Amino acid sequence: MSGVRSIRLSLSLPAVSQTLWFSSGSVRLQKTGNYSDLVGKPATNFSSDSFPDKLEYLYHQPDIDVASTRPSVRLTPSTMLYTGRSADGLHMMRSAQYLQKELPVRVAHRIAGFRALPFIIACNPTLMGIQELYVRSFKILSGLPNIKDSDAERAFCRVLKSLLEDHKDVVTLLARGFKDSQRYIVKRKTKHRKVFADFMDHSDVQNFLDRMLTSRLGIRMLAEHHLALHADHDNYVGIIQTDFSLTEITTQWANFCRRLCEHTYGVSPNIELDGHLNITFPYIPLPLNYMLPELLKNALRATVELHRQRYKNNFNSHQLPDVVITLASNESHFMVRISDRGGGIPTEHMDKIFHYNFSTASASSGAQALDAIVESGNQGTGPMHGYGFGLPTCKAYAEYLGGSLTLENMLGIGCDVYLKLRHIDAGQDSFRI
Repeated sequence: MSGVRSIRLSLSLPAVSQTLWFSSGSVRLQKTGNYSDLVGKPATNFSSDSFPDKLEYLYHQPDIDVASTRPSVRLTPSTMLYTGRSADGLHMMRSAQYLQKELPVRVAHRIAGFRALPFIIACNPTLMGIQELYVRSFKILSGLPNIKDSDAERAFCRVLKSLLEDHKDVVTLLARGFKDSQRYIVKRKTKHRKVFADFMDHSDVQNFLDRMLTSRLGIRMLAEHHLALHADHDNYVGIIQTDFSLTEITTQWANFCRRLCEHTYGVSPNIELDGHLNITFPYIPLPLNYMLPELLKNALRATVELHRQRYKNNFNSHQLPDVVITLASNESHFMVRISDRGGGIPTEHMDKIFHYNFSTASASSGAQALDAIVESGNQGTGPMHGYGFGLPTCKAYAEYLGGSLTLENMLGIGCDVYLKLRHIDAGQDSFRI
């Protein structure tokens, strides 16, 4: 099959918006009152509070303590698909009532995760700002009246939309907060345990961020699914596309990344698609809209930077080998393989490529610019320029969705990345959101 063609696009680099809730205003949450009045308003400003007041607000919340002990009720995508429509419209009420009970529990679990961080890391201003946002979100959700009619359901939808907007930069802020806290993260705590009592083991960071990011993805998917149930699209039930085409979404992101690579570097490799190109099945596009551009960006960047360095002044697009994407599907899984000729990953880095805050990308302005533009197209699903969150986030998402992300490295040649995901109608083996 011929390469996926690109169109030249003249773009100005967007200014990536960064938000810190400490500086955005002053709203104190009381233990009683109508928390729905706080929707759309900025979170608490601690600038005039004493440090004990901050800790009181973040750590002394008995209702959060209780909610964090309750188990979450995770749904299979097939349940969401087959209960997402009803002739009497009651599916909207059932969905809203489920979310009203479920979301505060999941938010409380994440607050408990923040509370379990070593104190010196939890006190990082950016991470405290995220925890504050989650506490505020819990108060808003748990303070809403019970949903008993369509008016209450519509009001609940407005709350969901506002909270989704509030949380859109959380992943970038997490990346920044943990990058700023690197000096307090150690490889092992087995030696000199007393010295490292307030430090954090690297594996604990991985576990915290894996849970944080996958929980956030699950919450976002559930909330957006409910909002999307109001739309009447023939080929969608909520966020589930009933005739999902792996070829179509891959081609879309291949063209997008090629245009941006060409804009950033002046050239781009061709992208060739092969394999099972005519398959369709029900699936949720949302997580793939983060994972595919992240993986493709890495392949294109590695290919361009290697060959630009190799040929120097004689470099041109004709010297770039294709990036090849192979698609495959069986009864239980579907797979995407991305093969590049970007030279591979140095052996000493192989054990770190799925670590948060580690990146093999160069510090060149081109690499940073490409990351920034890809991030701007990710619609709140992830970061990532300059933080090294891309591959580990993709891996965490893939495993959360019942699949895997693996990499085969051929040093001096290139990399093959294998993204394997489970079908949503894979019977008892289906994953849960």
